[in-house]
Amino acid sequence: MKKTVTAFAPATVANVGCGFDIFGFAVAEPGDIVRVTRYDGHGVRITAISGDEGRLSQNAAENTAGFAVLRFLEEIQSDQGIEIHLTKQLPLSSGMGSSAASSVAALKAINHLFENPQPKRKLLEIGMAAEALACGSPHADNVAPALYGGFILIRENNPPEIIRLPVPENLHCTLIHPDIEIKTQDARNILPATVPLKTAVRQWANTAALVAGLYRKDLDLIGRSSTDHLVESRRATLIPGFDEVKQAALDSGALACSISGSGPALFALSASLKTARKIALEMGKIYTRHSISNQVYVSKINCTGARIIHEE
Repeated sequence: MKKTVTAFAPATVANVGCGFDIFGFAVAEPGDIVRVTRYDGHGVRITAISGDEGRLSQNAAENTAGFAVLRFLEEIQSDQGIEIHLTKQLPLSSGMGSSAASSVAALKAINHLFENPQPKRKLLEIGMAAEALACGSPHADNVAPALYGGFILIRENNPPEIIRLPVPENLHCTLIHPDIEIKTQDARNILPATVPLKTAVRQWANTAALVAGLYRKDLDLIGRSSTDHLVESRRATLIPGFDEVKQAALDSGALACSISGSGPALFALSASLKTARKIALEMGKIYTRHSISNQVYVSKINCTGARIIHEE
């Protein structure tokens, strides 16, 4: 029997402009790393967390990685003692699926440790429960792409029904994270309770067209359809320099640019690695000009999702 397994789960972009709470995709990096180890005894204990500046709880029941492992063991009716080491490479409250990356990496590792007794669908359900612990709602738009990889449509959350959408080979993402924090609940509280029917119809049209663009591998349609009429204008007020950074991305050849999840991270889609890198440079320049430190990542859509990186 394996004693230790280490897994990686990637950052994710949720909403993707027009798809509030229903779209998400994974990127290559960054991501969180979780190591799970059997020990002679009972209970789940988090032995170390690095990269969080001491902000996350080491109480397993209060941490998404620990919570996920506890729930997994309950599901398989095991009292095996497990130690967890969590390496946070995703900033907290970043809009990049930080809490989901931790729980998904933990689930990928613990399932492999026990010879994969649970299907991905069950891991998804556990990961969604961990999201409820983190932000109050069991949403799948970060958990599903982190677990499955690729571009995901969430048709229903309860019970979860997800659809993997095709990804054009040359579709690239530039993801930039300014060093500010926006709590998911604050980003939700700023949203309107109702929207005009005319606005909703425009949003539905874009949502459907984005799916069509992915299936047709029509990058221009994907770009036009990623426009958000419901959320972006409200959440943009929480992100310093948003309009300027978005315009810089579009001027540099981005197909689309919007807020990743609840922010403050922004994503831009483009048709080539060269363009994606140019966008990264220009977006970063704006934040630097505003004296806001930032990190930029460029990759294709990550169609693998969480993966095992070591076992013994």
